[in-house]
Amino acid sequence: MDRYQEILKQYWGYDDFRGIQREIIESIGSGHDTLGLMPTGGGKSITFQVPALAQEGTCIVITPLIALMKDQVDNLRRKGIKAAAIYSGLTHEEIIITLENAIFGAVKLLYVSPERLSSELFQTKLRHMKVSFITVDEAHCISQWGYDFRPSYLQIAQIRKLVPNVPVLALTATATPQVVDDIQAKLVRESNTTSDFNVFKMSFERKNLAYVVRHADDKIGELIHILKSTKGSAIVYARSRRRTKEYAEIINEAGISATFYHAGLDASVKDQRQREWQDNKHRVMVATNAFGMGIDKPDVRVVVHVDCPDSIEAYFQEAGRAGRDGLKAYAVLLYNNSDERKLQKRISDSFPEKDYIRQVYEHLAYYYQIGVGSGYGHTFEFNIDKFCHNFHHFPIQVDSALKILQRAGYIEYTEEQDNQARVMFTVSRNDLYRLENNSPNEDKIITALLRSYGGLFTDYNYIDETYLASITQLQPQQVYLTLKSLSQRHILHFIPQKKTPFIRYTQRREDKEYIQLMPEVYEERKSQFAERINSMIRYATSDSICRSRQLLRYFGEKNDHNCKQCDVCLSQRKEGMVSEPRLNEAATKILQLLEDGKPHPITELKSIELPDSELDAALDYLSNEEYILQKDGLISKS
Repeated sequence: MDRYQEILKQYWGYDDFRGIQREIIESIGSGHDTLGLMPTGGGKSITFQVPALAQEGTCIVITPLIALMKDQVDNLRRKGIKAAAIYSGLTHEEIIITLENAIFGAVKLLYVSPERLSSELFQTKLRHMKVSFITVDEAHCISQWGYDFRPSYLQIAQIRKLVPNVPVLALTATATPQVVDDIQAKLVRESNTTSDFNVFKMSFERKNLAYVVRHADDKIGELIHILKSTKGSAIVYARSRRRTKEYAEIINEAGISATFYHAGLDASVKDQRQREWQDNKHRVMVATNAFGMGIDKPDVRVVVHVDCPDSIEAYFQEAGRAGRDGLKAYAVLLYNNSDERKLQKRISDSFPEKDYIRQVYEHLAYYYQIGVGSGYGHTFEFNIDKFCHNFHHFPIQVDSALKILQRAGYIEYTEEQDNQARVMFTVSRNDLYRLENNSPNEDKIITALLRSYGGLFTDYNYIDETYLASITQLQPQQVYLTLKSLSQRHILHFIPQKKTPFIRYTQRREDKEYIQLMPEVYEERKSQFAERINSMIRYATSDSICRSRQLLRYFGEKNDHNCKQCDVCLSQRKEGMVSEPRLNEAATKILQLLEDGKPHPITELKSIELPDSELDAALDYLSNEEYILQKDGLISKS
């Protein structure tokens, strides 16, 4: 057993690697820039966690997902692995301590958000770290051709210059061939070319996952039917926050335990609901796309999309959260005639007219009273509802306009940044001990605060309500209400957690007539978005090509067999039942073709003058009975 296997066995209990995990690990372990393409559930985290433990220094893991950071750090620490994360909500002191620990070798895996990379503090500390390698998770976010491009990912190229001899491992589960090329171009070392990247690709085919499109006028009725017809844990994806709550209530009324999740919930509530779902206290999680990334629950039996996603990439990633344990699972998309109209409208919503974008920019300056030529470097809280009310805009279009202005380089737009809850005692320590008439919950919270946090009598301190709930054995909502009660009694001042978007001017304010929206910012991006929308529509409306083959073809993977379990395959099988005599005749002719004992291209079957349906049925029969083998487009006798 080699070093990598020893680590795998010691910490994860597995005897050996699967798929392309070993190839990726050996590549990054030998210092090569590496790109790994693995489907959801393919075991991406093993490919950087194992080599990180095998090498000296700290592995920097760049990921945009705070939930994933926390989840993986908690899991690693439970295994006795030194891991830490830096994300919004930590105090300046906590960030410095974490970075110093990494410098002194006390952290093997350091998770950071891409936004953190531009921080002067982070860059200064990074220069003093011994970095083993850099992992870029969700690497498709670095590509402007990708479905989830994030400008902050472009900072990774600058970070590479600070640690020039450190290799990079890029990982993604959703990348078209064009995006694969772009990832390498954006991450390549200055002295290298993209050919210096070692690229490993695992088939995106999920043989245990049946993709189904159900055309349903009554989506809610169909949803309840599906949930009652299947067993086990489920995820239901809805597009809006409001609908997650509505659907969860309907599912509960149907006698199926459900809860809901979206980005607008308090962190403590999200953590609690996620934990209850993972512990099977609720069978169904109804959620927006904010839920699921990095969630380690292998036994999800069905994922249902009530609303159609706006890209194949998003659908494939979300659907792929079903059946990660390798057992049979279903990914169901509910679709009807109104969906195409809604999808097409998302194009105009996401790319409003240029004059409208310039108008939003001008109204933003009026909102903050910023004159022409000023504003550079200034940061403001942004209340989108108030802004829209003042200037008669709609939030969806404003949000899109701000994102385009960010890509054009005029502003930085941070959506709903977490501001952690803060507390400061307003009575002295002596007065606190003399208090009477406290409720039991208030006494628990006061004691927990004093034991867990210092300096609460002199300044505000960031607190974690989820942590307080765990050590007091109260529910998060009880913690919140108790802190509010103590604040109303003037025993302490409690500033609840809130999610606040921010606007930062990255250039001096211009007259709106001079705002430049270049083709790569607007026209090209709009064209890409429209093509992704149209690809999604084609997938949902095509009933002649195997669903699995459609998805694989989109990601540049060609296979020569149908999945035999999607709605298209089952429909074709039902419609094209072949009589036994015709089946025997086709099977006999296929075996005659293979009598020379050599592999033959499957395309040679066209020389047999029989209908495709009979040849396909005979191939299925011969394969299932192990008379023949099919591999890499070739067929041969077993």
